[in-house]
Amino acid sequence: MASLNVGNLGDYLREQRRNAQLSLRQLADAAGVSNPYLSQIERGLRKPSAEVLQQVAKALRISAETLYVRAGILDEQERDELETRAVILADPSINERQKQVLLQIYESFRKENGLETAIAAEASKGTAQDTAADGPRTADGPGDAGPNTN
Repeated sequence: MASLNVGNLGDYLREQRRNAQLSLRQLADAAGVSNPYLSQIERGLRKPSAEVLQQVAKALRISAETLYVRAGILDEQERDELETRAVILADPSINERQKQVLLQIYESFRKENGLETAIAAEASKGTAQDTAADGPRTADGPGDAGPNTN
């Protein structure tokens, strides 16, 4: 079998497994994947799915996003965005409304700097489609052009 280009994912996994002082079999058991399959991933012969990477990351107690970047599933900028959002959402010292406001401010700064997030782009695309389908929105309500003057 030819080695796949998965951004040195296999080498990175092997290093993380050794740092965690786990055998290949122990990690395979903890992640719920077969020992031969995990061996093939480490040797660069198989490209695992995002679900398998998530299971392996959980077993190693490392960031799944880091593995996604190494496997070419996620780019570094997207990982940074997801990690920033996760930190904001996980902060127990602020309430849910404050978290949403912080995320909105974060989105606006990224957009202002030309780094609109994928999540914001999808949301604005949905809004544009809603507006086109419903007609113009006014202060009187969606699709309402105001009082009937006939």
